[in-house]
Amino acid sequence: MSVAEPRRKTLSSPYIHKLQRRHFLLFDVAPIVGTVAAVAFLWVHPFGWTEFALLAGMWLLTGLGITVGYHRLFTHRTFSTTPGVQAVLGSMAGQGPVISWVALHRRHHEFSDREGDPHSPNLSGGGMRGLLRGLVHSHFLWMRRHEYPNVVHYAPDLLRNRVLVRVTRHYHWWVALGLAVPALVGGLVELSWQGAVAGLLWGGFVRIFVLEHIVWAINSFLHRFGTRPYESRENSRNGGVFALLTLGEAWHNNHHAFPESPSFGLDWYRLDPGFWLIKALSAAGMAWNLKTPSAERRASRRVRPAGARS
Repeated sequence: MSVAEPRRKTLSSPYIHKLQRRHFLLFDVAPIVGTVAAVAFLWVHPFGWTEFALLAGMWLLTGLGITVGYHRLFTHRTFSTTPGVQAVLGSMAGQGPVISWVALHRRHHEFSDREGDPHSPNLSGGGMRGLLRGLVHSHFLWMRRHEYPNVVHYAPDLLRNRVLVRVTRHYHWWVALGLAVPALVGGLVELSWQGAVAGLLWGGFVRIFVLEHIVWAINSFLHRFGTRPYESRENSRNGGVFALLTLGEAWHNNHHAFPESPSFGLDWYRLDPGFWLIKALSAAGMAWNLKTPSAERRASRRVRPAGARS
């Protein structure tokens, strides 16, 4: 009787790398071009309250789609709810289809800051040269070409969910919707083609650009700089000063220490808008099974000062 080969954890082929390059150009490079175009368009249409509302509103909606939907719900199952809207809003962020994003992030946790981590800043050598190479790689360049995590291995639970599979298949349409909505709103509010173009640029391309770099900075800078209150096997750090801007994701060491927790701040006074939304959904009966760590478990993972007795 033949022995079945173990399931491959990653896939690599010229076709996959071609798709990765195309996604990199469309959804990582194009927002940079769109942001430059938005600045240039100021000569035609000045930045006003409509553009600010579209930028802030679309950033908040899609950002919550990433942190609450893609990350805390689908990747780590930190709470339960009816899936659907979260996956759509996360898809509109342009950071990849939900099932692929989850597979990548689960692999990151499995190999964090070790060989196999898709975006560690700590594997590019020592010294200033290694530091800069690692930061550039983990922040941006890793997306051009990398081993693709096998979704059958890393996300079999999501593959069994028909809603998430359908959302994943229509990923490009959701990104397009995230561009069309602010363009339509801008045009209707200002009743002009200039308003529509400004809405597309600021609520669409600039919003994607801003949110992407916020999320990427968690992968890069918060695996090099910040505080480390909890023991964890990798180099994750907290950057609490950026807590609001990242919707709570900046409590990155807390998250790596307790990945099952829907609260990344862990304490009420640590700002965590993503958890605020989850708590609001829970209070309304729309979220359940929240798994916050006990005080005893947190105390057991605390980093102790050198020389302290265990």
